[in-house]
Amino acid sequence: MFQVADIEQSGIPIVSLIYEDQSECFRQAALLEGSPLLRYVAVSRTMQGPEDVERFLPEVFNHLTRPLTEAEKKGGSYTINQNRILFEGTLEDAEKFYMQTERHPALRNAPIAKYTDGLPIVVPTEERVAEMLKGTSHKPDELITLQSDHGGFAFQSMGRKRTKGTPVVFRPVDRGATVEQVAVNAVMAGCTPDMFPVVLAIAESGGGGGGDGRGSVGFCVSGPIAKEIGMNFDVGLMGPGNPANRSLARAGELMWRNFGGNIPNVTNCGVMGAPLFNAIPEDLDSLPPGWKGLNEEYDFKKDESILYTFNFGRGGSTNIHRTEFSPGGYRAFVKSGHGGVARRLGVKGVPGPKNWLEYFIPGIWHDREGGITFFMLPQMAQALYDAGFKTKDAVYEWIYKASFTTMANYRTHSWVDVNTNSWLGIEPKSGKPYKELPDDYDGVSFVRDPYESCIIVTGSGEEYPQWISGRRPGTDPVYNIDAWR
Repeated sequence: MFQVADIEQSGIPIVSLIYEDQSECFRQAALLEGSPLLRYVAVSRTMQGPEDVERFLPEVFNHLTRPLTEAEKKGGSYTINQNRILFEGTLEDAEKFYMQTERHPALRNAPIAKYTDGLPIVVPTEERVAEMLKGTSHKPDELITLQSDHGGFAFQSMGRKRTKGTPVVFRPVDRGATVEQVAVNAVMAGCTPDMFPVVLAIAESGGGGGGDGRGSVGFCVSGPIAKEIGMNFDVGLMGPGNPANRSLARAGELMWRNFGGNIPNVTNCGVMGAPLFNAIPEDLDSLPPGWKGLNEEYDFKKDESILYTFNFGRGGSTNIHRTEFSPGGYRAFVKSGHGGVARRLGVKGVPGPKNWLEYFIPGIWHDREGGITFFMLPQMAQALYDAGFKTKDAVYEWIYKASFTTMANYRTHSWVDVNTNSWLGIEPKSGKPYKELPDDYDGVSFVRDPYESCIIVTGSGEEYPQWISGRRPGTDPVYNIDAWR
């Protein structure tokens, strides 16, 4: 949207083509960029292309040639009241106040919580907020800023500066926040003061709204603080029960609402949305020998704590996959070479360590592209180590090499239209434009770089890995928790 507004503000007429059901999102985004009355034409989601173009093209020409009105020339910007929201009265009345809702026509008049994520919260009294602030050395009125440089173009910043000291903005409405305001949300989420440095790192990352305000953000804590605050490393770490795992992620959700201004179909056009996901810890104690934790992968020390952020899927929807083996199937394959897994890989009856990734990796790019982030159980990571992968890097390199395919197959995917610049870009291995490569060319890869994949060793129980989309090239998804102590 900022590109569209920049063009209009430079004096060049512009008209956007959008879907009618996204008109409120468009108006809010235009207001955020200082041009609240940007012109648009609604296109159909279902009408055939030629028919739809014939219908809307006259309206496009009309908008491009009709002079701007006085109201359109004035512009405007979105402002939010930064005053503290406090309630004086009984605890019962305060709970009702903070749980109030507002109805939105864009949601067919459905109610949306005004200050919360829709669940009951701990009322943020002055005393509770003051106690939370004891968890950090930073001053209450300090603005949340980046504590270190974040190199490269980071998607989550939407092209904005990512240097140390830059104020953090919370998507989708780009509001800032202070340490005290983060503390209020931490109290509401049920966090404790010892968790507060992690909450502040979540705030530094932009909260739960992600780069474009559509959510689907996950958090992984790597380092000693995960044990200090009592995070669950074992069975059920992604489910309910553990206060630290659950409340840390919820703090991100609350910041998304209260700082980011998240309202579905008004400021946020994510399609299905994403359910509340727990923050999870990385089990550094269970890493195979020679395997680095996320903190060391990003050049921190073993005794330093960092927050790693990841995306569940595109478009604000959860996209977590599970590759499951039948009861005992994985163990039979690894221990003695029996069962269907061994048959598929041609090692039936062969005992000893094996690369279990070979079982499902050929089908992982059936309907997607890009690297993979694994939530890998310790015993499965150890099995890969025993099979010859002495470092995580070796696994990343293997996944990268396994992702090569033919152009005939590559052309049947959707996101490659974007990744290849509509096929006009240069394919790295051949040095030729993608559009010039023959169907039988087999040097094109679904993974652009080995380090587009990621392994998070955590959890326990019956053997199966869960996975989501991998790291985005050119982003820096790590934030120093210790900087907020």
